[in-house]
Amino acid sequence: MSAAVPRTAPTLGELAPAGVDPVRDPDAVLAHLRRLGPVHRVHVPGSGDAWLVVGRDEARAALTDPALRNDIRHSATWSHDGGNALGRNMLQTDPPDHTRLRSLVSRHFTPARIAALEPRVREIAEELAAALPRRGTADLVADYALPLPVAVIGELLGVPGEDRAALRDWSYQLLTPDSAEAAGAAMGAMGTYFAELLARKRERPGDDLLSALAAPGGAAGPGDASGGGDALTADELLGMCFLLLVAGHETTVHLISGALYALLCRPGDLAALRAEPSSVGRVVEETLRLHAPVTTTAFRFAAEATRIGGTVVGAGDSVLVSLAAVGRDPGRFAEPGRFDPGRFGPGGPGRGHLAFGHGVHHCLGAPLARMEAGVALTVLAARRPTVRLAAGPGTLRWRASALTRGLAALPVHVG
Repeated sequence: MSAAVPRTAPTLGELAPAGVDPVRDPDAVLAHLRRLGPVHRVHVPGSGDAWLVVGRDEARAALTDPALRNDIRHSATWSHDGGNALGRNMLQTDPPDHTRLRSLVSRHFTPARIAALEPRVREIAEELAAALPRRGTADLVADYALPLPVAVIGELLGVPGEDRAALRDWSYQLLTPDSAEAAGAAMGAMGTYFAELLARKRERPGDDLLSALAAPGGAAGPGDASGGGDALTADELLGMCFLLLVAGHETTVHLISGALYALLCRPGDLAALRAEPSSVGRVVEETLRLHAPVTTTAFRFAAEATRIGGTVVGAGDSVLVSLAAVGRDPGRFAEPGRFDPGRFGPGGPGRGHLAFGHGVHHCLGAPLARMEAGVALTVLAARRPTVRLAAGPGTLRWRASALTRGLAALPVHVG
C-alpha cells in the first residue's frame, strides 16, 4: 500500500461500548456490532479503512464472493510495491496463481501425511510435559503451547533446531510487532535467513518440505495437479517459506493455549477429557469457535463494486471478515460465550464456526493444527493431572493484532 493511510472511520476500540477493551473482551464488541448490523466501516491502524463483516450469513457469502480478491493490486490504495509480507504467497494471491501455489504443497498436508506425523508430535509433547517442573509454577505458553508447534513445523520444513528460536521471535514481531521498525527488521532478517537456508537445501537436500520445494520442479512432478514441473519462482518460494512458518506455528500456539485456558477454567471439562481422551476433538472445535486464533481473515479487496448484505462495497475497498464473530453468533450457538465441548458431540449443532476460513482460502494446515492441539491436550491432561491456574482469568494478558488473538502467558501451579 502507499505510505499514506487515510482515516475516515472509527477504530474497533472506538466502536466498542464504553469501558470495554476489544482485546480482553472481543465478544462484547462483536455482539454490540452485530446488534447494529452485519457490516461496519472501521479503521485499522497502519492499514487504513475497511469494511468489517460480522454477520454469519454475510461472512460466508463474502468468503466466496468472486468480486473480493486477496491480491492487493485490486486495492484503491495500492501504489507499486506488490504489498506482500515476504515474497509472493498463497494468502495474497487469487486463482489461478493461488491454485497453482496450493497444489505444490497440498500433497504434504494430506490426512495420511498428518497421521504419519502424529507419533512424532506425541513424542515431542511427552518430552515437554515431562520437562515441566514438578513443583511451583510454569507458563504453559512459553513452556508447552509454544515449543510444540515450533518444533513440529521446524522438523516439517527442515529448519535446524538451533535456528528455530530466532524464527519464532521474527514471526512474533511480524504478527504483533513492538514497533514498525521491529517488524521491518524481522522481515528483513527472515528473508535473508530463508534465502540462505534454501541455498543450502539445494546443495544438500534432506527429507523435508523445504528441500522438496527448493528442488528442480518445485515439489511438482509428472501427474501433479499443478500441471507437472511447474516450479516455484524465487519470490514464490520465499513467500511459501514465510507463510508455512508463520501460519504453521503462531496460530497453533494460540489454539493450544486457548484450549488449555478454557479447560483450566472448567476443571470438570478437564477431568472429562482425562477420562475420555477420544473426546478431545470436541474440545478443539469448541476452542476454535470460542477462542478463534485467527480472529479475522487477511484483507480482501473489491475488484469491482459488490454488495455484502445490504452494504455496497465500492471497487477498490478493503474488506475484513470476522471469523470470531461467526463462532459467537447466538443464532447458531446457544449461549455463545459459554465453553461447551458438547456442542460438537452427538446431538450437538455440529461444526458451524469458520475458524479455518471458507472457500478456496480454507486453511491448508487445518488438519495439522487440529492434530497437534489434540495431542497437546491429551498428553498434558494425562501426564500432569494436578496442573491448575495460578492467576485469575481476568488478570491474564492477551496478544492481539488485526488478524490474530491469543494468550501472552498462561501461569499455572504444577505441584
